[in-house]
Order: sequence, then structure tokens, then C-alpha cells
Amino acid sequence: MTAADYLGMYAEGWTKGDATTLLKSVSDDYIFDDPNTGKIKKNEFAEYLTGMKETVRSILGGGLPEPFLELSEVVTQENDGVITAWAWWVVPGTEIKGGGLIKVGPEGVRSEVITYYTKLPD
Repeated sequence: MTAADYLGMYAEGWTKGDATTLLKSVSDDYIFDDPNTGKIKKNEFAEYLTGMKETVRSILGGGLPEPFLELSEVVTQENDGVITAWAWWVVPGTEIKGGGLIKVGPEGVRSEVITYYTKLPD
């Protein structure tokens, strides 16, 4: 698979909220960095996603949205076989939204750092 293929699979995993698909697209040294949770390694990611889904269910009072996550404004840049991608993401039906910075190499998605779009406290 190419880096672009891995990025596409990764995006599919997020839109479906499917940890299995996500984990097939990432490298062994993958790190997901969420400012609320910290740095999550590949072997901890399924648990992280389960917790995120529980948060979304509690906000929505039950089920999960379909798609689980909407991605837009995706911008990519390739340099020496490494793709850097920036994207805007939203969990439909909630106020949860933000940006992501993703690095993808020939072995899969290496990392993602997310931010949340929120108003600062008064």
C-alpha cells in the first residue's frame, strides 16, 4: 500500500468510528495526541476510541451519529514519500470539532495531533 492508501483507510476508519480499520492503517510506532487525553500508542487506541464513543453517546443521549466523524477541508503535502495532511473534523450532532495534523509514511499513519475548536473560559 502507498502512503495515500493508508491515509484513505485512516479517514475511512474515523468516519465509521471503526478501530479495526484505523489500526490496519497505522504504523507500529503510531501516536495519537489528544490534548484532553495525552499521547495514545497504537496498542491503547481501541480503548481511547471506545471512551470517545461513550462521551459522544452521553452528549447525544444514546446512539452514535452516522457518519461517526465528518472530515472536510483536507489538505495534503508530499515530501520524500511522507504525506502531511491537515483536516477539519466534526462529530455530527455535537459541539465536538477541531483540526488534525497527520503524518503518513510508507509503513502507514505515523501520528496525528488533534486540536479542539472551543471558546476559552471567561
